[in-house]
Amino acid sequence: MKLCYSLAVAALCFASDAPYPMKGPSIPLWPGGAPGSEGKAGPERWIEGGTPDRFHRVTDIHQPSITVYLPPAEKATGAAFIVCPGGGHRYLVVDLEGEFVANKLNEMGVAAFVLKSRLANAEGSTYKAEVESLADVQRAIRLVRSRAPEWRVDPGRVGVMGFSAGGHLAALAENRFDTGKPDSADPVERSSSRPDFAVLAYPGAISSATVTAKEIPPTFLFVNNDDRLSAASGEYYLALQKAKIDVEMHVFRRGGHGVGMTGRTPEFESMPESRWPELLHEWMKDLGYLKSTSGSPWQKSREPRGKGLRANGAKSRLN
Repeated sequence: MKLCYSLAVAALCFASDAPYPMKGPSIPLWPGGAPGSEGKAGPERWIEGGTPDRFHRVTDIHQPSITVYLPPAEKATGAAFIVCPGGGHRYLVVDLEGEFVANKLNEMGVAAFVLKSRLANAEGSTYKAEVESLADVQRAIRLVRSRAPEWRVDPGRVGVMGFSAGGHLAALAENRFDTGKPDSADPVERSSSRPDFAVLAYPGAISSATVTAKEIPPTFLFVNNDDRLSAASGEYYLALQKAKIDVEMHVFRRGGHGVGMTGRTPEFESMPESRWPELLHEWMKDLGYLKSTSGSPWQKSREPRGKGLRANGAKSRLN
């Protein structure tokens, strides 16, 4: 209890009124207000990370949105991700697991839409991850599909990517979806909420019980072996394998939790786990989601390392 109290005090000490200046345009998921957030109009609250990092967290979200990051037109592949930052459902780390991820995806020719979702564990929150937060992910997928031509996105190649608690939401989204509501007065709701593929980076709060759907899309999992917050990732992988879902998992020996795609410290670049974006690119290319992007600046000359597992009749590989 004392430790929890100390962490809470430390978080408050780093509270800041200045928002992180995200570069892309922000689009509300529901221009007229999100269902379930009626009467909740308080402002978002921004928190700067203390030692050992200076990453930015936002909490108290009542008007969910996506921030749009598009690759150059000549580089666009048509693939897209809804990016769900982590933060224990208490806040969202919008730079490390949001904008920095979007920039990395743009280098691959992939459009990225960073989601600000409602938070179940924010102070005083009445939201639930399985209800309002999941609804935000589903709505974001529908919204991107409904505006696919505008953003140079193939509506048949819209995936979801989540980090930590965002990985929990990504897992929920790939298990709980519908094909759209054709009679809805809202054209966005007519689009399917099923992601075409999913990436779960050190996901939290998942297990074999999370697997409930029969048509789960191809899934990519990444975790570090010394990450105790994502220990059930292997259980989720095995459940997908048992269900004959196309799934690939990469486990690196060390690296901890919460590294995003670019790491928390400069040492990240020299660690084997830093190759996981390259492995993701190869996975997407193997499944036909990308055009050839040989020579892209994000690619590294070093061979990736880690324990790679591929199920559902696809090749099994150890890197």
